[in-house]
Amino acid sequence: MEHLNQSFTVQYQYNIFFTSALFSPENELLNSFLVNLNPAVTVKKILFIIDEGVANAHPALIKEIQTYFYKYNRTQLVQDILVIPGGEVVKNDTRYFDQVLEAINVHGIDRHSFVAAIGGGAVLDMAGYAATVAHRGIKHIRIPSTVLSQNDSGVGVKNGINYFNKKNFLGTFSPPVAVFNDELFLSTLSDRDWRSGIAEAIKVALIKDAEFFEWLEANATALAARDTEAMNYQIWKCAKLHLEHIRSADPFENGSARPLDFGHWSAHKLEYLTNFEVRHGEAVAMGIALDSVYSNLSGRITADEAQRVINLIQQLGFELTHPLLQVTEGNSPILQGLEEFREHLGGQLTITLLTGIGSGEEIHEMDAEILKQAAEILNNQSVTIQH
Repeated sequence: MEHLNQSFTVQYQYNIFFTSALFSPENELLNSFLVNLNPAVTVKKILFIIDEGVANAHPALIKEIQTYFYKYNRTQLVQDILVIPGGEVVKNDTRYFDQVLEAINVHGIDRHSFVAAIGGGAVLDMAGYAATVAHRGIKHIRIPSTVLSQNDSGVGVKNGINYFNKKNFLGTFSPPVAVFNDELFLSTLSDRDWRSGIAEAIKVALIKDAEFFEWLEANATALAARDTEAMNYQIWKCAKLHLEHIRSADPFENGSARPLDFGHWSAHKLEYLTNFEVRHGEAVAMGIALDSVYSNLSGRITADEAQRVINLIQQLGFELTHPLLQVTEGNSPILQGLEEFREHLGGQLTITLLTGIGSGEEIHEMDAEILKQAAEILNNQSVTIQH
């Protein structure tokens, strides 16, 4: 029996730029990038999609973009800048996805052109998904506007929308051609959104970098008090650790292991159970607390290590738990999150638990009784974790 075999490798490369006032006429960074990417193409267009929250917080932004491309006119700006709601609604309701596709179609955005999204992680996820399925892949640029998206989701390779009431049921693995982190967007965030993104820094430090966790402990007060210098370092370090993981491990998640989802199995479910009233970062902080206490109760880390995690979470101003994270019987809603997480991963359940500050291991089942104890400990906001 004859057969043919084909194998090839596709190389991906993208930059994350850290800047301030990206659309200032004096800042040539964006123009230089656009012009130098495939310079042989004579006509390139750029379509902007902006998170409504960002547009409201920065009322001059659209005019600034138009002025910028009036000066730097080698790339044609689509004047009809699309403003859409931010937050999970933009991933839950497919009409926003359809709006982006319609704009791509109407304005003739081809594979040599760009879709640029400015906003939080949800808008970047949805716009990136629309870009990567239109014409089998239009170049997309991410300009994250939140702490969460600047240090985590915005710098990765995943895009998607929610479907069948399941988070990221539809999506692609497709890196942006570039990410531009502009510190000025963070200045208008609410305290809640400023803090929310730091949860992902705790996560990546706990599984990757004990030194960074110690830095977070030392700088928790400054971060909570909105110290810009501390936040800029936190974002840079977080982005660096996420990129190192993407490069060295399994960027398109062909296996079941997802260490960067430490603390996320319960967080994803909690977001849905609260109709997204609990922010992603807030849910992740609670999920980290739950899995850290579980790691202690199951003999993987010491009580002191678990307490350090709890102290840091509280110092940053996060809640430790939520009524819907309590495990009361075998069919507690949060336990359904384990099965949904397994389904999302494909194959067997794989959860990362801590073996120390800065290291973890993969396990394939969670004990409901230990989960119940861990949830109770957090519910009591106990200052001393059981030995």
